[in-house]
Amino acid sequence: MDIALTLGVLVVALIAFIFEWLPVDITALAVAVVLIVLGLVTPEEGIEGFGNSATITVLAMFILSAGVTRTGVVQIARDWLIKYGGKSVTRQILVMGGIVGPITAFINNTAVVAIFLPIIEDWCKKRNVSPSKLLMPLSFVTILGGMITLIGTSTNILASGVSKKLGYGEFGLFQFTALGIITFIIGILYLAFIAPKLIPNRKQTSGDLVSDEYGLKDYVTEVIISPKSSLIGQTLRQSEIQRKFDVDVLELIRDGSQFPQPIADKVLNAGDILLVRGSSAELLKIKDQKGLEIFPDVKFNKEDLETELSEGELGIAEVLILSNSRLIGSTLKDLRFRQRYNATVLAIRRGEELIRDRLGKVPLRFGDLLLVQGPKESFLGLQTTRELLVMEQKELDNLRTNKAWIALAICLAVIIVAAFDLLPILVTALVGVILMVITGCLKPGEIYGAVRWDVIFLLAGLIPLGTAMDNSGATKWLADALLSLGGNLSGYWILLFFFVATSLLTEILSNNASVVLMIPIAVEVAKSLSLNPYAFMFAVTFAASNSFMTPIGYQTNTMVYGPGGYKFTDFFRVGGPLNLLMAIVTPILIVLLYGLKP
Repeated sequence: MDIALTLGVLVVALIAFIFEWLPVDITALAVAVVLIVLGLVTPEEGIEGFGNSATITVLAMFILSAGVTRTGVVQIARDWLIKYGGKSVTRQILVMGGIVGPITAFINNTAVVAIFLPIIEDWCKKRNVSPSKLLMPLSFVTILGGMITLIGTSTNILASGVSKKLGYGEFGLFQFTALGIITFIIGILYLAFIAPKLIPNRKQTSGDLVSDEYGLKDYVTEVIISPKSSLIGQTLRQSEIQRKFDVDVLELIRDGSQFPQPIADKVLNAGDILLVRGSSAELLKIKDQKGLEIFPDVKFNKEDLETELSEGELGIAEVLILSNSRLIGSTLKDLRFRQRYNATVLAIRRGEELIRDRLGKVPLRFGDLLLVQGPKESFLGLQTTRELLVMEQKELDNLRTNKAWIALAICLAVIIVAAFDLLPILVTALVGVILMVITGCLKPGEIYGAVRWDVIFLLAGLIPLGTAMDNSGATKWLADALLSLGGNLSGYWILLFFFVATSLLTEILSNNASVVLMIPIAVEVAKSLSLNPYAFMFAVTFAASNSFMTPIGYQTNTMVYGPGGYKFTDFFRVGGPLNLLMAIVTPILIVLLYGLKP
């Protein structure tokens, strides 16, 4: 009965993860609660994920990564990228891989992608290269680089924690580095010499953001307040036209003078011109009900935009919603986005989907790309928030570059002490966090913003599922079922099976969930066949991060999905062969490097 209940919870959890009924971290927590209620784990086991060494180590590594980025260490690598990138796409990918890959072996890859996204976009504009040619390789490079060391990704650290729980001890910092370096080199060669032929030019660097890339030419226009309009004498806030109609008022023009946001409290006069964004149907409604005249021939074109930008009055930019953003799940209307950031969202790009109507009612998601207009000073506020990424390369004045060497020294000390097993990585990472604050590399308040809390809660919620699988006997039952189906196969083919199965599973689940589910089953099968359990754990760990075929399987893929202008199928076209290449190469390398026998 316990096995049936556990597998039932597992199936429901899988469906919930696939269809994203709730954010993945909330789904994981719900799973832990259900397991406690059903008695499949004790309350203490249900919350042990919050105090698990893997969870705390991941939390500490997020903070250490923030200390490195806040002191400008990565900006040095950026300068190398710009200096040695060259003109050919192949060389650019090789240089990018040589710089970004090793960084992600020690720094959280989502942080690295967030730093390099605007750099790559600016780089592409200067060299007239489509960003789509480089942004997908950027994501894939950080995934491959994260597999070089234990601390490269949260998945590796979680796999180490599962290994410890199963009685095999934690992984060493460089235990699978040889395997990681070889697969990294193979992946880079594929991305540099084959991928450019497969990646289409999805996004042009010289296009007009407003009309060409977002198709807003027919949606942004000017209306004039007629002498008979009911709006005369009211402020925009009192008129409630932005609440009652699906339009945004971007600017007020009076007697030749322009008044950008905020204009909610401006009293409207006859003859005032409003620059509005809205569908033709909504504009006609306002015309009939509020007495406005539409200027159909006045469009928000490229020349107007360039004039406004050159005069320093208004700015327009793309803004990416990051994974730790509090905006996720809320609508622009709920957030009072215009009032909070003094900027207006003109459109939302969600992968290949373009949303231009009823923007205020669309729940925001991680990876959404917002086309935002507002006073230039507003973008400084957007740029400094840790929840949004302005897709323009900027020099941040608030980087503590004078402490860069201190942050680097702290990280090197953490790595060296852990590498020689003088202290566990958990202890060295926590000591590193304290030193980051004491030395001023990070301010105390920045610690909380540095942590990817969605990942922490995801880990804390998934760990009890692994415990329930073990307590109920579900892990052994699944392992026995697999043995009955493939028990006559050689060790290599069983290893290959687990690699492929995990790789496919991680495309629809999170990579952390795949590790929690598959490592115990793989180890049980290895024990039954007297095979090397470490070989199977490494196969599952590497396969869990081999997520190249969809933009939703890995967080960095989601981050580049919108900015690259990709279609969903582009990832399968480019990532599918890479997944296949890794499935062929990695199990063979595991056998050669670590052996199949204990």
